[in-house]
Amino acid sequence: MPLAGRATPEGTARFAARFAARFASRFAADFYRPLGGTGLTASSIGLGTYLGACDDADDEAYVDAAHHALASGLNVLDTAINYRCQRSERALGRALSRAVRGETVARDEVAVCSKGGYVPLDGSAPQTREAYLAYLEREYFAPGIMSPSDVVAGGHCLAPAYLGSQIDRSRANLGLETIDVYYVHNPEQQLDVISPEQLRDRLRTAFALLEERCERGEIGVYGCATWNGFRVPPEARGHLSLEMLVALAREVGGERHHFRVVQLPVNLALAEAVRAPTQPLGAQRVTLLQAAAELGIAVVASASLLQAKLASSLPAQMRDALPGFTCDAQRAIAFVRSLPVISTALVGMKSRSHLKENLAAAKQK
Repeated sequence: MPLAGRATPEGTARFAARFAARFASRFAADFYRPLGGTGLTASSIGLGTYLGACDDADDEAYVDAAHHALASGLNVLDTAINYRCQRSERALGRALSRAVRGETVARDEVAVCSKGGYVPLDGSAPQTREAYLAYLEREYFAPGIMSPSDVVAGGHCLAPAYLGSQIDRSRANLGLETIDVYYVHNPEQQLDVISPEQLRDRLRTAFALLEERCERGEIGVYGCATWNGFRVPPEARGHLSLEMLVALAREVGGERHHFRVVQLPVNLALAEAVRAPTQPLGAQRVTLLQAAAELGIAVVASASLLQAKLASSLPAQMRDALPGFTCDAQRAIAFVRSLPVISTALVGMKSRSHLKENLAAAKQK
């Protein structure tokens, strides 16, 4: 049976109060933070699940790491249906079920986040292109979930029926009645093929579907998780305007719309969110973090360690600028956490040792 309920303001505040004493020091003085205007309280480090092999060993590693993360004070779990051929969602589902049924946490204390947009493989990758095309036909085209004309770049789709099917499948993978945060995954991918005006139309219909699923209680809030979209200027082909996205949400959902969170890479190497004025806001050009603050949108940072590239060998001047830590991974995470507006820095972790290392400077006892 799926786990009933969802993350709530009361539950996440309870979780934070229970674990707050474990965290002190400059690194974690505000370890728990509001998730924008959602009312939820989020750990400022969250567990990411992007990397890894599509095999049983990495499944078990993620199950163990996620369960241990929940027991250690992290209450943000992030995944996507296409990560590791749906295995990351399934691993988080097993970990959360174990944690809830074993009373490590309550369901209302944990924010579970997933994404839809890319066609997910199932368990393992097809061996040939022909096998992949047969998979698309069998799973999506023949049932009428999407048509070939809906698919961009061989595997990205924003059609409402498709996104609805992905929400249903993600809920089943995760074993949840409700996904707390659901992101449209890299919508800027569509701009490789269609115009910005066409993308607005597709996002408008996608957001209408997501508003409906929020009203049905299948997702809590929604947003967009991007790679390039918020980091590049309006002149770039793959640009996304946060102001435009919020306006679309208001069109379909009114002032009480559920578009509440965005995700993008923020790290020592990719710092556009804090330094580059990529976002139109009225007559101004501002940074993504400024735009999000003005528009009341929560920001979650992905790739805090840039897929482990920032976990070691940082320049000496960077170590001098971020003293008091025992390793470069902690310094890189501390940089992201130090930025205003950001609620959670996501870090991919599939071992207890990495979890312990990343939290070491934050623990008082």
